[in-house]
Amino acid sequence: MAGFDPASLPDLLPLYYRRIFPFALYGKWLRYGDVLKNYFQRREFSFTLHDDIYVRYQSFNSPQELEKEIQKMCPYKIDIGAVYSHRPIQRNTVHMGAFQAQEKELVFDIDMTDYDDVRRCCSSAEICSKCWTLMIIAIRIIDRALVVDFGIKHRLWVYSGRRGVHCWVCDDHVRKWSSTLRSAAVEYLTVVKGGEDTIKKVTLSDNIHPFISESVELVTKYFEEYALVGQDILGSKESYEKVLALVPETVRDELLQEFSRKQHDSVQRWQVLKKYLKKYDVKSQKTEWEIMLQYCFPRLDINVSKGINHLLKSPFSVHPKTGRISVPIDLQKLDEFDPFAVPTISRLCHELDSVSNVEGTEKENEGEPECPRRSKDYKKTSLAPYVKVFEQFLEGMEKSHTKERNKASDMQLEF
Repeated sequence: MAGFDPASLPDLLPLYYRRIFPFALYGKWLRYGDVLKNYFQRREFSFTLHDDIYVRYQSFNSPQELEKEIQKMCPYKIDIGAVYSHRPIQRNTVHMGAFQAQEKELVFDIDMTDYDDVRRCCSSAEICSKCWTLMIIAIRIIDRALVVDFGIKHRLWVYSGRRGVHCWVCDDHVRKWSSTLRSAAVEYLTVVKGGEDTIKKVTLSDNIHPFISESVELVTKYFEEYALVGQDILGSKESYEKVLALVPETVRDELLQEFSRKQHDSVQRWQVLKKYLKKYDVKSQKTEWEIMLQYCFPRLDINVSKGINHLLKSPFSVHPKTGRISVPIDLQKLDEFDPFAVPTISRLCHELDSVSNVEGTEKENEGEPECPRRSKDYKKTSLAPYVKVFEQFLEGMEKSHTKERNKASDMQLEF
């Protein structure tokens, strides 16, 4: 993540919030067509300021008021919270217990650090192109389940700016889900279970659920290139012992001997492992799938998803350590998404300066005064394609709302 100096943020943030942040689209998203009275006004925003000063329960009368406040405060990070029964800023003026979180998008947070026991290339906050494949697999599995198994239409997938991804599920009925329903959804989507001390984290039943078989099908497309070649999970004694700890004891000792005796690579050893499982007929496919899922299946932060009042980092927020923008991910080009190509705030401000200098010179030559406030300046920067993804997401929601409204008015006419 070289090339960004966190000390430059106080100089860059005012320009970013004044000229680049897509406030018009952002406000349109969070208003949801003003579905309920004071819907936007009852939404919580949280700002993290310089020196980790944390300001919660901010709320605003309009997206324009939010824009002004962000431009004034220049937060290092913006978090979005729930829609409450009362305006969050007035929470101390209502009776105890009356201030309740009522609605929020169903959100998912997938963080690379949760895969530290199965990735060999990096650890902690580090990521590389090899382990980024885990995030691609996670998005593919969760997104397919949301659409096919849950019938969800409107999902916004966002890069966190450092080492993970977030998903915002924005369908009207899902935003009203209780904590119990959210917990049930996450439970359904959770296959890897147990903490650091749990060796075998995936145990499949004999009756394989369609969600599992669909997920395995997706994992299979990436498994050899990612796990066997990229991560070389059967390459060294230390790494293949971890894998063999997941196979039944009846076959484990023989495989240990076989692996130590012959100089094979991971791809060859995987074939040997599958052959031995079949030979001993120890539910070979089930064991094979358990290993694949333990190494590749998405690991969700259950608390982020189940709590209605849980905060999550806003799209287009800046990551204060990397300087990268939290950008929407185009699912049509998911395999091409490169977290290292995501623009940093310093790059965006530099691009804008370059364009402004050229435009300023042209205006001087033409004798025109320079316009102090340009709209949609992000279009002149490398943030433009990511904002386009956001715009298409909003257009999809708008079409759905129009369709629902037309359907409702048709039904009224029938009566």
